[in-house]
Amino acid sequence: MNQHTIDRLREIVGQEHVTTLPEELACYSYDGTCQEYPPAAVAFPCSTEEICRIMELASATPFPVVPRGAGTGMTGGALPVAGGLVMVMSRLNRILEIDPDNQVGVVEPGVITGDLRSEAGKHGLYYPPDPASLKFCTMGGNVAECAGGPSAVKYGVTRDYILGLEAVLPDGRLIHTGVRTAKGVVGYDLTRLLVGSEGTLAIITKITVKLLPAPEARSTLLVLCTGMVEATSLVARILAHHTPCTLEYMDHTALAIVRDKLPFPFPEKAGALLLLELDGQKDTVPLATRQLTEFLQTQPGIIQSRTAQNEAEAEQLWAARRAISPAAFSLKPHKMSEDVVVPRTKLPELVSCTERLSKELGVVIFTFGHAGDGNIHVNIMLDKNDPQEVQQANTAKQLLFEEVLRLGGTLSGEHGVGLTKAPYLDMEIDPPTLALMRQIKKLFDPLNILNPGKIFPPQPAPEKNI
Repeated sequence: MNQHTIDRLREIVGQEHVTTLPEELACYSYDGTCQEYPPAAVAFPCSTEEICRIMELASATPFPVVPRGAGTGMTGGALPVAGGLVMVMSRLNRILEIDPDNQVGVVEPGVITGDLRSEAGKHGLYYPPDPASLKFCTMGGNVAECAGGPSAVKYGVTRDYILGLEAVLPDGRLIHTGVRTAKGVVGYDLTRLLVGSEGTLAIITKITVKLLPAPEARSTLLVLCTGMVEATSLVARILAHHTPCTLEYMDHTALAIVRDKLPFPFPEKAGALLLLELDGQKDTVPLATRQLTEFLQTQPGIIQSRTAQNEAEAEQLWAARRAISPAAFSLKPHKMSEDVVVPRTKLPELVSCTERLSKELGVVIFTFGHAGDGNIHVNIMLDKNDPQEVQQANTAKQLLFEEVLRLGGTLSGEHGVGLTKAPYLDMEIDPPTLALMRQIKKLFDPLNILNPGKIFPPQPAPEKNI
């Protein structure tokens, strides 16, 4: 990007909304992976029109553009690996509409997910997707990654709440997908295509979401188990008889690193924990809680189960759950966070595999996550300054992925592919399907300027004729 291009960008969004200062570029060069790729410039547009003009310029010049939300991604999806421009969506942060009668909301991509939840709640409505970072992650990033969260076991993930989108194509054209009604089957479902596309096909500028009536009551239960296999074996049995809105899991290491954040002490012999929540009407939640408690008393492998006595105690439990990921760095300075998914009945085999890999390879591995939908976060801890640890961690990752696929699972449940999982994509996706995906990318983005280097594994260079 030359000075003329920078000047053109400043004409579009305003002098003060483009920066090339190294210290400011550094703030937009990393994400949750802790890798760094500095861009040539960062722009902060405030309207769809400005984004259209930026993409027209990018296409004509050309230069790479990477859309960015809050930078909380865990697979490098917002990293400007090819340099170019990072387009930060923080100024498009308005909740444009909450329609209580039709249970629909319309937001811009820079809206904080938790803020949408709060605003919907004022109207007696509920936006269910709840990634751990909901207090600071943004709706645009959630849509781009198809974010999930603890509530997915009952309510589903982001794609289940996106009715329609407004988006800008790489050449600057504006498109509208989907509907704001309960049904709609006119044309191809481009909304579903864009959800989870990680900013590689279009830049989302407006999001129409489905809202639900807010549950009147909640009940939170903690279940301490003798071990990881006992806890994960219990998951499928619980779901065969009950419908919690969350069913979270922590192994013994995760328990240990957040022990001081739990609202009450737990036995040293506890080897794993399940955290469940029930929600619904005021007159049904107490009954459901009692029935679940009685069911748990009949199950093997449980040391203790208890119900949070009040909202403050429940919040402490959830605060401890949300603290696991940052607390992991007390174990090692770096981590590989893999959000694999397997069928719920295969969870015991998955966690047994992680224990085995940890012992055989001498790598610190611990697990936690959304056991209710089979989505477990496998954290491989390491010091990236130690080549031996890096090699063993990469071996553990490869073997983990092989086991996940053998169990009928998938390599990513909610973090996306981004940069870190791209080399493994062809382990899961067959060549014809992968080729079709590449063709879709080329159709949307023939110049490969929109978030290049993401999702797809690098292709070998063609052989030269001699």
